[in-house]
Amino acid sequence: MSLTPQSILKKTFGYDTFRPLQREVIENVLNKRDTLAVMPTGGGKSLCYQIPALLFDGLTVVVSPLIALMKDQVEQMHAAGVPALFLNSTLSPEAYQDNMQSVRQGQTRLLYLAPETLLTARIFDLLASVRVDCFTIDEAHCISEWGHDFRPEYRQLVDVRRRFPGAVCLALTATATPRVRIDIKSSLGFSASNEFVASFNRDNLYIEVMPKSDALIQTVKFLERFKEQSGIIYCFSRKQVDELAEYLTRKGYSVRPYHAGLEDDQRRLNQEAFIRDDVQIIVATIAFGMGINKPNVRFVIHYDLPKSVENYYQEIGRAGRDGLPAHCLLLYSYGDAAKLKYFINQKADGERRVSNQHLDAMVSYAEDEVNCRRKPLLTYFGEPYTLENCNNCDNCNAEAPILEDITIPAQKFLSCVRRTGERFGAGHVVDVLLGSKNEKVLKNEHDKLSTYGIGKELAQKQWMHLSRQLAQLGYLKQDGEFHTLSLTPAALEALRNRTKILGQLQEVEERAPKKANQAELEYNHALFAILRSKRKELADKEAVPPYVVFSDRTLVEMAAYMPQTNKELLNINGVGQVKALRYGKTFLTLILDYCKKHQIEQKHLPALAGKRNPGVQKEARPEVGNRSILVGEAYNAGESIKSLVERYAVTEATILDHLLKFSTSGNALRNDDQMLALTSVSPLIQKTVFGAFDHLGTGFLKPVFDQLNGTVNYTELRILRLIYLSRSE
Repeated sequence: MSLTPQSILKKTFGYDTFRPLQREVIENVLNKRDTLAVMPTGGGKSLCYQIPALLFDGLTVVVSPLIALMKDQVEQMHAAGVPALFLNSTLSPEAYQDNMQSVRQGQTRLLYLAPETLLTARIFDLLASVRVDCFTIDEAHCISEWGHDFRPEYRQLVDVRRRFPGAVCLALTATATPRVRIDIKSSLGFSASNEFVASFNRDNLYIEVMPKSDALIQTVKFLERFKEQSGIIYCFSRKQVDELAEYLTRKGYSVRPYHAGLEDDQRRLNQEAFIRDDVQIIVATIAFGMGINKPNVRFVIHYDLPKSVENYYQEIGRAGRDGLPAHCLLLYSYGDAAKLKYFINQKADGERRVSNQHLDAMVSYAEDEVNCRRKPLLTYFGEPYTLENCNNCDNCNAEAPILEDITIPAQKFLSCVRRTGERFGAGHVVDVLLGSKNEKVLKNEHDKLSTYGIGKELAQKQWMHLSRQLAQLGYLKQDGEFHTLSLTPAALEALRNRTKILGQLQEVEERAPKKANQAELEYNHALFAILRSKRKELADKEAVPPYVVFSDRTLVEMAAYMPQTNKELLNINGVGQVKALRYGKTFLTLILDYCKKHQIEQKHLPALAGKRNPGVQKEARPEVGNRSILVGEAYNAGESIKSLVERYAVTEATILDHLLKFSTSGNALRNDDQMLALTSVSPLIQKTVFGAFDHLGTGFLKPVFDQLNGTVNYTELRILRLIYLSRSE
C-alpha cells in the first residue's frame, strides 16, 4: 500500500482528520508549488512540512530562529518514529559531525537549521551533496520589516532558494497582517499567490479582561482555579517579574522567573523546568514564549498591559495548543496605559507614532466592555468576525450590567470637553472637573471655566471610567497622539436635549458570567492523574518533555474512554503506531488495573467514536448520562462530595442527583460514610425514613415527605435515599 498524507497522518501521528487547510497546504507543497501558510498558534503548522518530508525522496530543510524549538520538534519526531536532526551551537563538535554524516548518507528526512547556520559555507556544501526537495521557513514573519520580530538574516534566504531551484519553498507563520503577508511573498520571490490563511480564531480560549485593582490578590484568586496546571504570567518589567515570582513562591506556588536580565544558564534551566512540568508557572517578560511548543498551558495572565494587539494575540496563543479549554486573563488599568505612553514618548518621531497607534488599539480593546473580544483581534489580522456572541469571552458571557442614570455627570463631562476647546485628553478634562491647580490647568486659565471644580462628587477613577463609556457610546471621539477628545454630533444633540444617558459610575471589578465556560470532554480525573504521573516518569527517564510522550489531550481521552485493548488505544487522539508500540502496554496496564480496582465495567464506557482531530474544539459531547457515571465512579474511588461540587462548579444537590442516577442505573454506591456525615437526622429518625422507603419506594420523595408530616426536609430525604439505596444493593 503506497503512502499518502492521510495514511501518514493516522499511522505516524495518530490523527484521523486534518485540521483546517492542512490538507490543502500539504497537497500544494507536494505539487512543488511555493506556498505561504498562515495558521494560528496551535493550528498544526508543523504537519504541513512533516508529512511532505515523509513523502518526498529527498531532504526537507526547516529554517527556524529558535534553538529550543528545533530541539523540541526533533524530540517529537523521534517519539513518532520519524528520522530528524538539527545542527546548531548546542551540539558538541563530534555530534555535529555525526549529524552531518547522517544527512550525507540519506539517513534523515528532516533537518532543522537556524538561518545563520544555513548561510554558512559548510552547510551549503552539505546540502549540495544531497537532494533537497523542500525548504520550510518557520516564523516567516521574521522576513518582513513590518513584522513584529524582523530579523535581517531572514532576508538572505531568497539567495539560498536560488542555489536549490528544484526545492519547493513553504513559508509558515502564526501572526501576519495582510501587509506582512505581501512582504513575505515579495521577499521570497514567490511567483504565484498560493497563499493559505486559516482562521485566527482560537475558540478554545476563554478571553477575559478585568479592571486591575489589587493585582496580587486578583492573581492568587485566579491561580486557585488552576492548581497543579501549567500557566504563563506576563509582566512589563524584569523587576515586576522578580517580585511577582518571589511573592508567588512564598505563597507556595511552583514558579520560576524568566527575563533577559537572568544569566543565560539560569534562564535556560527555568525554561526547561517549565517545559518538563517540574515547574508549573513561569512569570516572564515578552522575551519568553517563541521557542515554547508546550501544548498543555492552561492559562495565560497578562499582569500588565501588552504594547500591541499583535503581541497580545501571540502571547495568549501560547495557551491551549492541545485544543483543550484554556483561560486568558488581562488585568487592565489606565495607569498601565499611561506608563507605556511615557516610554513610547521617549522614542523617535516615526517609531513613536507607530507605537502609539499600536497602544491605542490595545487600550481600545481592553476598555471595550460591550463587544465580543474576538472581533477586534480577528479584524486586526484582516479576518471578518460576524458572530454576535462567541460564548467564550467575558463580554459575551457576562450578565447584562445593571445600568443607572448617569445623565448629569455625562453632561458635566461633555460640557467640560467643549469648554476646554476640544483640544485635550480625558486626563486634563478630569483635572478641570476636580478643580485641580496643576500647571497645565492654570496655564490654560481653565480654572476660570464654569465647569472648573463641578465634578468633586466623583473620584478621578470614576471620571476616567465615565469618559471611556462615553467614547464607547459614541458621544466622544479620540484623535491623535495625545488622545484629544472632541464631541460627536450625538453628544451635541444630547447636551441640547438633555438626553438620558445610562451607564455605570463604578467600575465593576469582576462581572458574573451568565453561563459556564466552554465545556470540555468529561473524564475520570483520578485516572488522569495516574496516567500523568506515569507519563512524567517515562519522560524524565528519556530526558524529554512529558508532552513528547503523550499530550494532555491524549491522556484526557484515555481517562474518558478507558481503552482496554491495543486496537482501542490506537483510536485515541495522538496515539500512532510507534507510540502504541513504545508506550501502549504501560498505559493499558494502568487503565485495566484502575478499572478492576474500582469495578468499572466495560459496559459503562461510552463507545469510542473514532479519534478526533486535536484542533477541533467543538468536541462531540459524550452520550447523556456520562457525567453521572463519572461522578459515581469518582465517588466510589473515594473523592469527596465537596471536591466533586468544586470540580464541576455545581451545587451539592446536583452531585446527589448524579449519584442517584448512577445508583438507579444498576451501579453500586460503596461509600455511605460520606452520606452519613452530610445528614443531621438522628439514627432513630433515619430508621423511620428507611421504613417509609420500604413501603413507598424511592422513585418519588413527596409520598415519603407527606407520610412523615414534613418533619424531614427534602435535602435530608435526598441524602437518606442514597444511603438507603447503597445499603439495599
